[in-house]
Amino acid sequence: MGMYLPPLKHPVHHFGHRSIDFSRKIALMAIINRTPDSFFDGGATFALHSAVDAALAAVDAGADWIDIGGVPFSPGPALGWQEEAQRIVPVIAAVRAHSDVIISADTFLPEVAAAAIAAGADVINDTTGLSNPALGRVVAEAGVHLVLTHSLAQPRTIYPRPHYDDVLGEVTDYLRAKVELARSLGIAEDKLIIDPGHDLNKNTLHTLAMTSGFESFAALGYPALAAVSNKDFIGETLDLPKTERTAGSLTAAAMCIMNGARIIRMHNIPESVSTVRLLEASMGWREPAYLKHNMGEANAPAHPERLPGGKPVPDPASMQGADS
Repeated sequence: MGMYLPPLKHPVHHFGHRSIDFSRKIALMAIINRTPDSFFDGGATFALHSAVDAALAAVDAGADWIDIGGVPFSPGPALGWQEEAQRIVPVIAAVRAHSDVIISADTFLPEVAAAAIAAGADVINDTTGLSNPALGRVVAEAGVHLVLTHSLAQPRTIYPRPHYDDVLGEVTDYLRAKVELARSLGIAEDKLIIDPGHDLNKNTLHTLAMTSGFESFAALGYPALAAVSNKDFIGETLDLPKTERTAGSLTAAAMCIMNGARIIRMHNIPESVSTVRLLEASMGWREPAYLKHNMGEANAPAHPERLPGGKPVPDPASMQGADS
């Protein structure tokens, strides 16, 4: 079975500084959390210079997109919009000054969204699914992109023991309804991206089902984002701490891509670049970096194997009778 190719309503999306044809490319989104309590890095990019350096390093490593957030999704006290903006706006401005990379602001507050857009953000990544419709109006007026994410809880609140009778169907219906809400607020259809929200108000069994059934979301016709990197469903499935989930994250990302995801949100950028480029090359969307294997007139190795000390490996035929 080959890769699922979703029937995209608008394959080519024009961001502020770049365009992407999602019928022939997987976009790699790098995660930059300017928070003191990030679930993965524990605040490693909280300092402004650390956040900017990490973002530009991700761009150099091959990221197409930088997602910058100042407040984690996890439950906790509310943060005033001014403080949240002070965390992310300088990072956005600094990255924009150095790169044409796509930049998204991870926020659900309209005031923060407006400040981020003014600083150079191309996308607002709302993990609360337009819990505040005023954010949608800010996005519509600016003409930028919006990521619509499935989640059930009010922002930064606990949602204990989430239950779904049909997680694929219910998440798909939710995303379809949120698309209609976004459209009603004036956001153009070619400015919408959907995200089923891996682990967000879901247990590990729910998220595993979404990973294998990602086609349900991609079939809605909007570029679908898979945010799987180092999440708890990987740790619980493999019994691994956050620091050892890279292989599981890449596997989950590849599964989602094969089932129609067109954007993956990842921490480990060099490894993720390799995953994306191999899948794109397998689909014929990208040329291999070079062709050498079995491309010569003969199959003799270009560099014969040698033993320790530099001696050539003997031809087995020349060794007949050597032990007699």
